[in-house]
Amino acid sequence: MTSTDALKRQEIELPSWAFGNSGTRFKVFAQPGVPRSPQEKIADAAVVHRFTGVAPSVALHIPWDKVDDYAELAAYAKEQGVRLGAINSNVFQDDDYKLGSVTNPDPRVRRKATDHLLECVDIMDATGSRDLKLWFSDGTNYPGQDDIQDRQDRLATALKEVYDRLGDDQRMLLEYKLFEPAFYTTDVPDWGTSYAHCLELGPKATVCIDTGHHAPGTNIEFIVAFLLRAKKLGAFDFNSRFYADDDLMVGSADPFQLFRIMSEIVRGDALDPDRGIAFMLDQCHNIEVKIPAIIRSVMNVQEATAKALLVDRDALKKAQLEGDVLEANAVVMDAYNTDVRPLLAELRESQGLDPEPIKAYKRSGYFEQIVKDRADGQQAGWGA
Repeated sequence: MTSTDALKRQEIELPSWAFGNSGTRFKVFAQPGVPRSPQEKIADAAVVHRFTGVAPSVALHIPWDKVDDYAELAAYAKEQGVRLGAINSNVFQDDDYKLGSVTNPDPRVRRKATDHLLECVDIMDATGSRDLKLWFSDGTNYPGQDDIQDRQDRLATALKEVYDRLGDDQRMLLEYKLFEPAFYTTDVPDWGTSYAHCLELGPKATVCIDTGHHAPGTNIEFIVAFLLRAKKLGAFDFNSRFYADDDLMVGSADPFQLFRIMSEIVRGDALDPDRGIAFMLDQCHNIEVKIPAIIRSVMNVQEATAKALLVDRDALKKAQLEGDVLEANAVVMDAYNTDVRPLLAELRESQGLDPEPIKAYKRSGYFEQIVKDRADGQQAGWGA
């Protein structure tokens, strides 16, 4: 497959919640034209796909995207030219989960949390979704607050029950997070913990790498390489961070890191959608206009991928085997320093798309129309 063919087949999944009002723990700045329903989120995601050509699916977050008829919602997405992707569970916004969800010491709360995860699998059945994405805020704030090993046992029990409920073509993506909101121990704090649980569960359980969920200095591309080798990399949540889980536009803080990550994906022959890795965005757009920010994020992933595809693998391997450190690094840097924007513009034109998606979106009048059409009602956001 040529680099052009690989770029044509690339798919990037959009998060429904990125189109709603979201921000920091201190303030959420509402914007005009924000969706009021899951249908309007899907409509906005479909617009991103129409201008980029590589964002054919949108992930849902339950209960933020709760509807009465999920099959009908899937049909609506198809009418808009996209499909429904991963179903994201939410066991972190209910008062019952103050001391944890599936690891809570109270069996009633654990049952409630596990039942919600099972409900999400039911929704997957209705929408045709392949992936169940799990993230747990569970943890403790103080030494002695709870038994660390018991919490791991409770987590394993809940994961096994949900895993056993998955259909033959469904799978579980287990996300991790270094800290927050639990500050003493986090029950799934890193990729190793996620990997260990997924290994115990079986082949339908894989790790989701959120690029913001690591300690400073962590080599994320090493994690990518390791999990690819172990066949346990299921998905990415792409965003960018300066300090912790900032959920900024992917590639905005460290585009070189994004390139290095995608280079490992290309090296592992894992870019093609048939390999099953979901390249998802997980972002909140608090001060920037949402749809153009999401388009820019998609373009940033495209640019990093195009550069990764330009790495001369034969020359790189030769330099590596000869121990030529400078030449090996030069091969990588030559690819990274290449301006791939003309290549991507030409690729878009060959697909009947405008070569400059953001400018095309601004000219389309879509933003002005949704500001007018969505002037009334309750805007969607965290918890809506």
